[in-house]
Amino acid sequence: MTDVVIVGGGPAGLTAALFAQKNGLESTVLDTDGTWMHKAHLFNYPGIGSIDGSAYMETLREQVDSFGVDRRQGTKATGVEETDDGFHVATDGDAVEGRYLVLATGANRDLAESLGCAFDGDVVDVDVTMETSVDGAYATGAMVRIEEWQAVISAGDGAAAALNILSKEKGEHYHDFDVPSDAEAVFGGMADEA
Repeated sequence: MTDVVIVGGGPAGLTAALFAQKNGLESTVLDTDGTWMHKAHLFNYPGIGSIDGSAYMETLREQVDSFGVDRRQGTKATGVEETDDGFHVATDGDAVEGRYLVLATGANRDLAESLGCAFDGDVVDVDVTMETSVDGAYATGAMVRIEEWQAVISAGDGAAAALNILSKEKGEHYHDFDVPSDAEAVFGGMADEA
């Protein structure tokens, strides 16, 4: 069993994995590589002047991989259900179980619907932390917003979900805030390159 199962490997899913894994929660990402980012070019992502969407995704994947995320490229989630300990996610390969679930499947809301998440019209109903009506299950990005499919919004949703999970785990509001000495501790002599 992992701590956090994340279905979807776009900006929301990988950001959730990054924040969770970086802060001590084992994360597994199921990624079919169906992200719209492969059709995008980013000119409006803060801090990035211009980057091809596929190149951005490769950089983000390398970043989560460097923290040890169990990223299962090419694995499709085929079903999800609640268990006594969290969630069971069926896949086209080995099933995955986790205490928390983050759905980051773009505009595809099928898993949220089958899990019994409440909807607000056509979108999954979430609170400000991205938690759905199902305790411990989060929904992000295009599945919770009508026609607001921006990489930076999705990444923010993924971060909000992970920070809420971390807050639940730690029993207090958790802040993922690093200082320059943290970079040295994490990246060693490569801190200036990171």
